[in-house]
Parts: sequence; structure tokens; C-alpha cells
Amino acid sequence: MNRRKRKKRLLFLLVPGIAVGLFVASFLSCQVQGISVPSDEIPPEAINNFGLMAEAWNAIHSHYVDRTSVKSKSITYGAISGMVDALGDTGHSTFLSPEMIKEEEEYTKGQYKGIGAEVKMKEGHVVIVAPLDNSPAQKAGLKPGQIIIAVNDKGVEGLGLIQVVKRILGPAGTKVTLRVFNPKTGLTREITLVRASITVNNVTWHQMPGTAIAHLRIAGFSEGVTVDLKNALEKIKDKHLEGLILDLRNNPGGLLNEAVATASQFLSGGLVLQEKNVQGQITPVSVEKGGLAPNIPIVGLVNGGTASAAEIVAGALQDRQRAVLVGTTTFGTGTVLEKIPLSDGSALLLAIQEWLTPDGHTIWHKGITPNSLVALPDGITPILPLDELDMTPQDLRQSKDDPLLHALDLLIRPTD
Repeated sequence: MNRRKRKKRLLFLLVPGIAVGLFVASFLSCQVQGISVPSDEIPPEAINNFGLMAEAWNAIHSHYVDRTSVKSKSITYGAISGMVDALGDTGHSTFLSPEMIKEEEEYTKGQYKGIGAEVKMKEGHVVIVAPLDNSPAQKAGLKPGQIIIAVNDKGVEGLGLIQVVKRILGPAGTKVTLRVFNPKTGLTREITLVRASITVNNVTWHQMPGTAIAHLRIAGFSEGVTVDLKNALEKIKDKHLEGLILDLRNNPGGLLNEAVATASQFLSGGLVLQEKNVQGQITPVSVEKGGLAPNIPIVGLVNGGTASAAEIVAGALQDRQRAVLVGTTTFGTGTVLEKIPLSDGSALLLAIQEWLTPDGHTIWHKGITPNSLVALPDGITPILPLDELDMTPQDLRQSKDDPLLHALDLLIRPTD
């Protein structure tokens, strides 16, 4: 694969958006390479279908009684969203409004405004995929799998993802109240958050209390993550630590080139992934030379919020038997998402190629199953490296972060 082209591709899973601080479920985009959209041509085989759409447009504009709701731009965006949704690629291919594009561009630079949660549409509901580190969403206790049922006391049933996201977006410093339903517990609660401007610290680490194990967290794969990772690995090497827990929980993904470079830090050769195009042709993507940590024992942490680029890293380490994965099955994003600009500044984000693990396993819609299935108990927040700064060994053991503690035990008392 052409490296220059690959560097521009983004994988996300969320966005569409919204980094609202909401990322919507397909996320991040890239500059399209060699894809054009003729806006002034209707294919002969589509004339009848376009005529049907025009009939619906005219009927709405002529007869719908609530005239304040008849807004041409909103109707157009809704129609385009419907076309993409009809593909059945829920949580991946999507339509991006100009506002969404601005949000995801801010994320790739490591900054965004909003509540800091990744969201997607699933079975007609807007679902939290993952709260981002140090975001209002994380601090307020939003969890993967929770369903947003109201924004500022207004129900969102029947609304599209873009409509819900727009209700949540707003200037930094302002408040928004979400009513969320937890399908695991059957409980509903209201959460008020203050929107914020946030700098994403994607790489953090700490020596776990009372151990010679490093807890290294990668929260996302925006631009510059590999540089930060290398700096962290150099410091870990200087301390002569004996093992590493690579925490990819609630990591929504990001740039493909950063994922490849990250996995390459832990691998000495071979493949990071395979790429399958629409014709079924397979192109291998090889490990980059010069990895800093090809031998240190690793246990990886994943969960349902681990997506896209994070799944590529997890799959590579698992297939190559470089890491045991602990946690729960990952989200299941495994496509090359190309951004196809439209004439008004909006865009289509379409899956045009599929990612496979080095051994050819499908990620898309299936996710990656960890070697050890260990779920985080309900009501417990994952321990992050910075949380460990003031922890004693006893505090850590009493944290109830079962996946983290299991990973630690695997490194301290490795099995055959």
C-alpha cells in the first residue's frame, strides 16, 4: 500500500461525530483519493428513483401542516442519511454534516469541544460507545451501552443520529442534561454535563503500585500518538520494568498510520493487518522496523468501547501471540472509511475496504474476542494510570477493576 495514501486514512468508529463532543459512530475521515462525485448527473437507471424522491419532496413542501418544520436543508440531509442508513452498515458508513466534519478535524488535532462521548445509532437508539478520557462524559459516569433517551427534557425517540447530536452540541461552558437508560440494569437517570474544550492526552502511563509492571493507556489514535508512545516506552525501559499492561479500553480509534506504528513498537516483523478491497483482493500491511518494545511481556485490556484503530492494534498483538487480551469483546469496526466531500461542505463517510487481522480474521461487525473474558463490574469505573499516582498496593487491589487486576496477575504469575 502506498504509505503516503495510508497516512491520510482515518478509521474511526465514532463519529460521525461527534466529538461532541460526541463522536458518532463511524468517525474520522480522510481526504478522498481518486473518488469524485458528479453532482449534476443522474444515472439512467436511477431516474425513476430520483423522480420518486422528488414526489416526496414536493408533497412535503406543499402539504405538511407544520410549516416551521419544512426546512429544505434538514430534509435534504435527512434523505442522504436515509440512503446511507439503508446500506445496513450501522455504526460505520454515515453522512457527515459540515458541523460534524469540523468536530472530527478538531479531534485529529487532539482537541475538541463538547461532552466527550462516542455515540452510534443501534437498533433505532443513540447509544454511548465510549466516554473519552478526562471528558465531562467520563467524569459524569456515562458508560458504554447506555442509551440516550432525552436531551434537555425533550425525548429523542424517532430522531436520527445527526438530529440528536445537534441537540447535545453547544458552546464550551454551557450545560446540557441527558436522560440515559441502562439496558443492563433497567434503570434510567438524568445527568447534567458542562460542555468543555478538552485537550486529549492520548498516552499516559504509571508504574503500578507495589509492582514492576507499567500500566500504559492509549485513549485514542489521533495525530502524534506514536511519538508520545515512544517517549513513554523509553521511560519504561529506563526503569527496567518487567511487564506492561496496554490499556485500550474505551479507545474509539483514529488514524490508521498511527495504529500501524503503534503495533509496530511491540512487534519485530510480519504483518499488522490485511486490507481487502471491493474485489476481494488482499493487500498485507507490514510491521514497521525499529520497534522499541518487541520483547517486554504484554497483556492488553479491551472492551466494547475498543474500536477501529484500537482493534487493529489488539488484533495484531493477539494474532502474533505478543499479548494476551483481557476484557470483553470489542466494538467491531473493521473498514477503511473514505470521506467523499459533497458540494455544500458535507460529506459521505463510506466503507470502501475492510481490515482483517494478520491471520485473516474479520473484525467488522464481529469485534475481537479476548483470550480471557473478564467484565468490569456494574458501577465500577476503570482505573487509569493517573489514578494510580496516589494509590497504595492495597488501594489497587481493592479497586474492583477486575480486568486490570486479572491482567496484573497474568504478568506477575504467568501461566504456561
